[in-house]
This record gives sequence, C-alpha cells and structure tokens, in this order.
Amino acid sequence: MSSDSRKIRLIMELRRAGVTDTRVLGAIERLPRQIFVPEAFRDKVYENTALPIGCAQTLTAPVAVGLMTQALEIGERMRVLEIGTGSGYTAAVLARLCRRVYTVERYRELLVEAEERFKRLGLSNITTRTGDGTLGWPEQAPFERIIVTAAAHDVPPVLAEQLAVGGVMVVPVDHGPGDQRLLRVRRLADGLETADLGEMRFVPLVAQAPSRRLPGGN
Repeated sequence: MSSDSRKIRLIMELRRAGVTDTRVLGAIERLPRQIFVPEAFRDKVYENTALPIGCAQTLTAPVAVGLMTQALEIGERMRVLEIGTGSGYTAAVLARLCRRVYTVERYRELLVEAEERFKRLGLSNITTRTGDGTLGWPEQAPFERIIVTAAAHDVPPVLAEQLAVGGVMVVPVDHGPGDQRLLRVRRLADGLETADLGEMRFVPLVAQAPSRRLPGGN
C-alpha cells in the first residue's frame, strides 16, 4: 500500500473515531508524520498507534491527537500552551490552527529534535522551552487553550490558573489503576467546568525534581 493510501486510510479511521472537524483533519492530513517517527518505526507511520521516541516517551496516536485537538475548539487568533512537546507532532498540528503555540518539554534531547522538525516544516509560530511542564509558562499566561499530553493525577491547579476566563484545557487524568480519562476543563468566572470525554492512555505527567530542574529554553 502506498504512503498516500495509508494516509487516506488513517483519515478515514479518524472520522470513524469521531474526529469530524475539517480544520483538524486538514492539519493532520497535510502534516508529514514520517518526519516525527524514528527510522525503526517508519513502517507504522500511518497506523493509529503510539510509537516510542526515546526518553521513555511516545509519539501520541493520531486519533488521540485528533480528538484532543478537536476538543480544544481552537480559533485562528488563539494562543495555546502545550505541556509535553515530545516529538513535536502535536505542536505542529496545533501551529496550523492557531496564532502561536507555547510548548514545554522536560527532556532537552527531545526538544532539540522537535525544534529541528519545526524549522524543516517552516513553522515559525511555535515557541519552545525546556523545563517542568507542571509549572506551565506563567510569564506568557493567560492562555486561551492548554493541552496536556501526559496523564495527571488530577486537574493541575497551576495550569488551570494560567487559563484565561472562558479558556479550555484538555488533560488526561488518572482515576485509578487502568482507568485514565480525558477531561475538558473550561475556566469560568467563578470556577471550573469539567466534562469527561472518555478513556485515553498516556504516559504520566511528572514534575521535574528540584535538584535536576532544567533552565528555560528559547
């Protein structure tokens, strides 16, 4: 099967899974996913599966990226904070939908590789930083949208505080062994409104140990 055929099959699978936003589907379809995938896994580039990328992290499965991005309801003029850059794939999708993406990654090695991919794709509206994602990016807050690509123990209060009023955060949350749920959190003037979007599987969101905290990036 050709690369184009595999891509078409993936887009059809996204639609069947509930990703119907044409802007999100278009962004995923136009993005060459193969440049985000390690050479050893290139044969699985258009399969709906998470793939290892190093540092015990994974490239998020396309359906998860589609559903999370769709749930954000991103506008073209919005500023989006991403926690967990990883390979840079999700940030690249987001960058095609909003004004600017701010993305934080705890592993410098992964971030350097992601930055090279952004340059290769000509994506100039992504600002990166190495550091503790659980702290968000307070200097740039508030954000209209926040996406967390690792599972938290609860809705992270620090990140919720960095949402603009009316803003939306999408975050996977652990509810016990084997029970991880994707939540959409909207900040209201008097609190938070939370909706359960269903089951989702991600690596855990880990705070950087104080003794090993990395400096901020560019």
